[in-house]
Amino acid sequence: MRVKNPKHTWYSILLALVILAATIYLEFNRSKYGMAVSVIQKSLIFAVVAVAMNLLNGFTGLFSLGQAGFMAIGAYATAMLTIPVERMEAVYYMSGVVPWLMSLKRALSVLPEPVLIIIAMLIGGMIAGLFAFLIGIPVLRLKSDYLAIATLGFAEIVRGIISAPQLDQFTNGSYGLKNIPGFGSNSLSFMPDGFGVLLVPLFASTILIGFIVLVINSSYGRAFKAIREDEIAAEAMGINLLKHKQMSFVLSSFVTAIAGGMLAMFMRSIEPRAFSTIITYDILLIVVIGGLGSITGSVLGAFVVTFAKDWFLRFFDVPLIIGGFQVPFLRIGFRMVIFSILLMVVVLFYRRGLMGNSEFTWHGFFNLFRRRLKRPEVMAETSGGSMSPIIIAPGRDQAPAPLIPDPPGGEPEEEADEEAADE
Repeated sequence: MRVKNPKHTWYSILLALVILAATIYLEFNRSKYGMAVSVIQKSLIFAVVAVAMNLLNGFTGLFSLGQAGFMAIGAYATAMLTIPVERMEAVYYMSGVVPWLMSLKRALSVLPEPVLIIIAMLIGGMIAGLFAFLIGIPVLRLKSDYLAIATLGFAEIVRGIISAPQLDQFTNGSYGLKNIPGFGSNSLSFMPDGFGVLLVPLFASTILIGFIVLVINSSYGRAFKAIREDEIAAEAMGINLLKHKQMSFVLSSFVTAIAGGMLAMFMRSIEPRAFSTIITYDILLIVVIGGLGSITGSVLGAFVVTFAKDWFLRFFDVPLIIGGFQVPFLRIGFRMVIFSILLMVVVLFYRRGLMGNSEFTWHGFFNLFRRRLKRPEVMAETSGGSMSPIIIAPGRDQAPAPLIPDPPGGEPEEEADEEAADE
């Protein structure tokens, strides 16, 4: 029986309150901390995509590289349904807009803006889930690299269809879509203008990641892990491999498409080039750096990678002049060289990622600052007659003593471990 330490619950509540307070502070001071707000927004969006990709790659064992395609579906669906009706002609100024899309937008324009955005994102997610279900029937029978190539090809097909001139009246082709509403809501008169630029993505990402966590902790999640470990053994246990692979693929695509809609709101203007394979590799990098099979690792990796690329290493792109001589290495694009070197260091020393396949726990967090292993000392008499401490190490045939002694009867082991950690 698993017993949680009440102190850890209070620690979690306190951490949530600190995050909420910091978010509200940045909301009211976003003009001063504009760069930080922008990077946090992008980190939250990438965290959602990374967690969705980890559900597929880390927990189910399916190597998919189609995230860019599903993000594009969600982004374009959200953009086309949320651009104000009065601005549609200005956006589709080259070829015009297809009549049925304008009729649909006029019918949806009676809804409040927040409700319209939620409906648009859900529609984008359902469209992506439908495509994932259809292509999953033949594609999910493939293994490892072949599956990755097939899903990567699907992402490129989606990008090619979006940019096709024949669909200019629908997707606006290579001209892209502009005037997309942002996260800040202007429809609430009692709130400051643009309020919600951080709270909205924070709440949305929390809900989406929480949904993935619920799936992983359910019976379906245990079936996903069984498929990852051994497909033959999982099938022998009665698990329908194709059904559960499709379920994981559809759920991952659904969440990824909603995150694509969030990315469209973050960028306010999208085009097909924004959803190239590079964005898929960025998400894969986040998952690997954070740790395959770790939700908290994906979230941590998203913040580490995004902050490093878009903020901390940006000064390497600024030319440095010393005594009239310009340092040749510091130029535009050099930060990516430094970023690549740092990634190599992380991969060499943390081959399983920052978190491995573990999740964040307060017990593990406190153990980082505590010496748990204490070797016993006994006093031995030296040749001079004085007493000197010696350290007893376990012999070859002697098992080492446990780090924490076994709890007395009737007390759960995990509770005893956590109480010992808090003392």
